[in-house]
Amino acid sequence: MHEACRSVAMGTAVALAVTVLAACGGDGSASEKTDGDGKGSSGTGAGGPVKNSPSADPQQSDDAYDFTPDPKKVPKNAAQARELSRSAALAPADWTPGMVKHDPYETAGTWPVLADSCVWSRGGLPQHVLDSYTRRIDVPAKGGKGRVQGSVTVTVHRTTEDADREMKDTVQESFRCPGQDLGGGQRLDGLMSMHLDQKDIKNADATLFEAGKYTGAGSGGKQEYVWTKSRIGPVTTAVSVKGARGYETTDLVRLAAEAGAKLLYRVETELK
Repeated sequence: MHEACRSVAMGTAVALAVTVLAACGGDGSASEKTDGDGKGSSGTGAGGPVKNSPSADPQQSDDAYDFTPDPKKVPKNAAQARELSRSAALAPADWTPGMVKHDPYETAGTWPVLADSCVWSRGGLPQHVLDSYTRRIDVPAKGGKGRVQGSVTVTVHRTTEDADREMKDTVQESFRCPGQDLGGGQRLDGLMSMHLDQKDIKNADATLFEAGKYTGAGSGGKQEYVWTKSRIGPVTTAVSVKGARGYETTDLVRLAAEAGAKLLYRVETELK
C-alpha cells in the first residue's frame, strides 16, 4: 500500500509539473494561455522557440521539440564550456524576484558522486565532461514561511551521447538509492524518478522529473523536494528545490519550472 501511495503521489506531481510548465513562455516567464487539455512542455517549461517537427511518426506530436545546435557554437574545450555554463546559469534576480544567494553560492569544476552507501560526495570532472557549474539560490524565510533552497546546474559534455548517458544513469540512481545522504545533516528520502513523455517535451531533447522528501538543519521536519533535469544536445541543465514550512508541492514545481525554462532558453540561445 505504501508503494502504491508513493506511485500515486509521484504521478500527481508529474501531472502537476507538466500542467505548470505549459504556462511558461519562451523565456520562462508565465504566459496567459495554456493548452486546453492542460498539457504543455515537460520537465522545465517552454523555454525556447518551438519548431514544427517534420517526422512522420504518428506517435510524435506535430510540435515536438526539433532543434539542432550549430556545430560552430558547441563547446570544443573547457574554456568554451565554461563560457557557455556561466552565460546560461541564472542569478537570483533571473530566477524570481526576491530570491537571494545561498552561502556557498557557486560550485564549479567538480562532479557529484553517489557511492554504494548512497552518500553523496564530490570529485573531479570525469573525462566526458568539459564543465559543470552550479549556483545555489534561495527564497528567504518571511511571513511565517521557511527558507526554500534552490540550485541550478549547467553541464557541458564532450558529446551528445555522453549527455544522453548521464540522463539515463540519473534515473537509475533513485532506483538504487531511494534514500540519499547529501552531507551536512541533509537527507533525501522516498525518491522516485521518471523520464517525461517525449510528446510533452517542447523545449528539450529529453527531460526527467524526480520528487521525494527533504530533511535538514532548519527544515522543520520532512519537506517536499523536487528536481528536474533536461538535455539539449551535449548540454544538460538541472534544477533542485528543497521545500520549507508553508510551501506546497505546487509552489516548488512552479519554482523549478520557471528556472528550468529559463535555463533551457539560454542554452538554446547559446547553441544557435
